[in-house]
Amino acid sequence: MAGAGSGKTRTLVYRVAYLLSKGVPPKNILLVTFTNKAARTMQDRVEMLLKAKPRNLWSGTFHHIGNRSLRLYAKRLSYRADYGILDEEDALDLIKVCIKNLKIRIGEEHFPKPKVIRRIISYSINCGKAIEETLKEFYPYFLGFTQTINRIKNEYESKKQISNVMDYDDLLTKWLWLLRNVPEAKERFTEQFKYILVDEYQDTNKLQAGIIKELSTFHRNVLVVGDDAQAIYSFRGADVSNILNFPNDYPDVKIFKLETNYRSTPEILDLANQSIANNTNQFEKHLRTVKDSHTKPALIEVTDLYSQSAFVAQRVLELGEEGVPLNEVAVLFRAHYQSAEVEMELIKRNIPYVVRGGVRFFEQAHIKDVLSFVKILINPLDELAWIRALTLAPGIGTSYAGKIFDEFAQAGSLEKVLNPKFGKFLPERAQRGFNQFKKVMKPLLHKDLIKKPDELVRKIVESGYEDYVYTHFENAKDRVEDLHELINFAHSYKSVRTLLHDITLRESFKGETIKEKAKRDEYLVLSTIHQAKGLEWNSVFIVGLCEGQFPHSKSIEEPFQLEEERRLFYVASTRAKNDLYLIHPITRFDYQMGTVISRKSLFLQELSQSLYQKWDIEEHASSDETVVDIG
Repeated sequence: MAGAGSGKTRTLVYRVAYLLSKGVPPKNILLVTFTNKAARTMQDRVEMLLKAKPRNLWSGTFHHIGNRSLRLYAKRLSYRADYGILDEEDALDLIKVCIKNLKIRIGEEHFPKPKVIRRIISYSINCGKAIEETLKEFYPYFLGFTQTINRIKNEYESKKQISNVMDYDDLLTKWLWLLRNVPEAKERFTEQFKYILVDEYQDTNKLQAGIIKELSTFHRNVLVVGDDAQAIYSFRGADVSNILNFPNDYPDVKIFKLETNYRSTPEILDLANQSIANNTNQFEKHLRTVKDSHTKPALIEVTDLYSQSAFVAQRVLELGEEGVPLNEVAVLFRAHYQSAEVEMELIKRNIPYVVRGGVRFFEQAHIKDVLSFVKILINPLDELAWIRALTLAPGIGTSYAGKIFDEFAQAGSLEKVLNPKFGKFLPERAQRGFNQFKKVMKPLLHKDLIKKPDELVRKIVESGYEDYVYTHFENAKDRVEDLHELINFAHSYKSVRTLLHDITLRESFKGETIKEKAKRDEYLVLSTIHQAKGLEWNSVFIVGLCEGQFPHSKSIEEPFQLEEERRLFYVASTRAKNDLYLIHPITRFDYQMGTVISRKSLFLQELSQSLYQKWDIEEHASSDETVVDIG
């Protein structure tokens, strides 16, 4: 049981090095990790320790080891040994072929797009659930299509077999099938792997835990390293019960607790320890540190999201003056939409930043889709905005969108374009799509909306785009939350032109995504907590700590979900080495309810006040004049 910052990777590396130094043949060791990068890192460190390269060591991801095993017994699976592996794009293309073969009309209203169907099928397989069960849990709005999606799944499985190809899920399901149904294969691997080591066991799914259980039946020598307190990926199919039930699955288990943290100050760990202690389902651990005492974490209560953003920006600048480089500072949030106001404030203050594991709030596809309609209203000659907005409609591709724009340029006004007669040159399906576009645009021409940006954005979102999100995106619920936040964000602007001006300013800003080449020491890091796991910074801000936001409102009545939310807070807190800032906005605007009072997050309410210091901040009219008074 490896607590946060306790040297989990070091434990695995030294275990492998120890076994090899004792003369264990590399082929008898199986080291399973979750990324190829982690496997390479561990192998390199083992090589440095031994000053020799271990050959024939079986190490890599579950999928890598699965593929290596399946190649040896492909015939038993009715495959040839030279079977191909479908990457995600290939798998999606094959799903599309199956839909076409079955003559399913994906243009049918509210029917999920192939990418969403692929996600539904994959999740069901990895969690050992029926399609209907997955739909009930994550996609209830598609329950009416259960039978159709099952038909697509069956056709997909058949096509892969005929084409001698496997997807990533097959590398697990067929590996597990092989171990359970082919005696000579099970005998070979279970006898060969005398020592099985698994990294991040709390992140395994049902299939992966089943594979390890089968492989360990002969020697019963498994070392898994993980931390139930950092199990935060259930939405990907990870099952925390795999690690919680480990003693039941392996009754002769020995449990070693790594409770010495090499990262954080004692004050940060005291807070994290007390928070996670509120979880019922866990292995109790108490992290202690080797570091000297430092200042207590700070709780900052601010008026609203704009005051929160102003505080973050100001404090980041102050940390820079105190010698803390930008790359040693991170702003963490529960959901991506919570970064919108922070990003805009950073831009205004010219503080460069990167968004880890994704794109900045206003660069996301669904945000740009909605804003394309706004851009057309403000600048009708914006051809790119026309093409983006038009191609959202069924039956209209970039070619027809370009022709519509050319016709508009000749017509000269939006009113003429919205005339029922305009667009008769289009074929029937494209005409239907264009009529949908007109239906969205017509009410947006009302003059009063130019001075009501939030109302304008709301009309676009509710005109059918929200339904579009549910059918086109895998993480639809998260994206819908983003859209609602866009409406709230627009509320602070007095005109649509001003809103677009700030967004244009954002587009010309030099901040980049983490994937682009950049000097890491020049950029502040913004990240969801999920993306921040495994990383560390000198100073960490956790924003949006109010009830209904973090923990998420939907988790309050579900003990299992609430415990995972608390683990998220634990992970976020333990990313900080020296400084931890917990920010609670007292009010927030909600376009459906207006300005609402936001209670402190449950996770703050659970903490003893002796664990943090409360900072009083004086907020002036200008966000540039936020003054911090440490009380």
